[in-house]
Amino acid sequence: MSNNDIIVSLDIGTSKVRAIIGEVVNGTINIIGVGSAESEGIRKGAIVDIDQTVNSIRSAVDHAERMVGVQISEVYVGISGNHIALQSSHGVVAVSNEDREIGEEDIDRVIQAARVIALPPEREIIGVVPKQYLVDGQEGINDPRGMIGVRLEVEATIITGAKTGIHNLIRVVERSELKVAGVILMSLASGQLALSKDEKAVGTVLVDIGAGAATIAIFELGNLLATSTIQIGGEYISNDISIGLRTQLEIAEKIKLKYGCASVEDSAPDQVFKVTRMGSNVEKEFSQVDLANIIEPRVEEIFQMIRAEVHRLGFGDLAGGYVLTGGTVCMPGILAIAQAELATSVRIAVPDFIGVRDPSYTSGVGIIQFVSKYMKNRNSGFTKKVAAKTTTKKSSDSNKPGLMERVKNFFSEFI
Repeated sequence: MSNNDIIVSLDIGTSKVRAIIGEVVNGTINIIGVGSAESEGIRKGAIVDIDQTVNSIRSAVDHAERMVGVQISEVYVGISGNHIALQSSHGVVAVSNEDREIGEEDIDRVIQAARVIALPPEREIIGVVPKQYLVDGQEGINDPRGMIGVRLEVEATIITGAKTGIHNLIRVVERSELKVAGVILMSLASGQLALSKDEKAVGTVLVDIGAGAATIAIFELGNLLATSTIQIGGEYISNDISIGLRTQLEIAEKIKLKYGCASVEDSAPDQVFKVTRMGSNVEKEFSQVDLANIIEPRVEEIFQMIRAEVHRLGFGDLAGGYVLTGGTVCMPGILAIAQAELATSVRIAVPDFIGVRDPSYTSGVGIIQFVSKYMKNRNSGFTKKVAAKTTTKKSSDSNKPGLMERVKNFFSEFI
């Protein structure tokens, strides 16, 4: 990678599509642009309407472009879902250099050797994640570059997915006039950002609770061991509010975001709001306690299902406990319910970058961090190309902001 590169991530979720522009300066990431749009055409994390999804992607990308004054041509896209599977693989090659020094080419060849596995025709490899390298039988090597050896091996995790899911995802991005620079497993990207090295070593469950689904990723001994998706999320809470208060789903969603509290104990009886009832113009008053009585049972159920799924995957109570992220965990009181239901240590992960200090941005920022760390050598052409576009557009727009633009920018601070 050059000293100043641009990486763009695209997180296509059930409720929001987010485009995040990250600038890598001498190995340090700065988030310079964020664009988000209401997600149309996505149900429970799956694409159900290509045209609507394309419009949402375009809207989010345009928003991010306007914020920074750059033109985005290529993006790294996050993927998740129940069709994702992990399997172990082993690759072996002979070191090609005459002086037996292991170089980048040898690492590429051993990764390619690990990719040679039998796969059903309906499945496709998304990525290969090395667990450890072995040089002449010596185990536990993270980076063998520069070492001397004859035989190089890799133990890796192969990430596979359903061809239809992968190709539909790529199709909507390409129809949005963007090139897919890479498809990244969101659990892996979120783990890169949300978990510390020690948490990944001792064993931790990372749970990303979005609007349409909750994605579980189990890390132990520094590696991603298992992943699963439960089709339940924040949408179900909004549904319950809509039924409980007898109001429209759109109004229920707004009430949830403004007054929602997951714990009855933590809710305030003096915080009241009025709701227009469905089928009439009559407004009825409710308190935050009334709302919490609807939300708490559903939140308890979500965490009971998460715990049951972790046990089904064959993992009991891991030493690192649970780390929560995703838009749904922003709700007040959710941590107390999670600690009670999961009966272990629980914390909420928030990206520590200006402009994205919100659990809903963990996946998008995680993709940028993952790419900058693991894929910089293979995809440096992508980032340089976008960086070149950035400078040309900036120079052509340097005299653009006039009086109206400055006034617009001034008011946007308050919106």
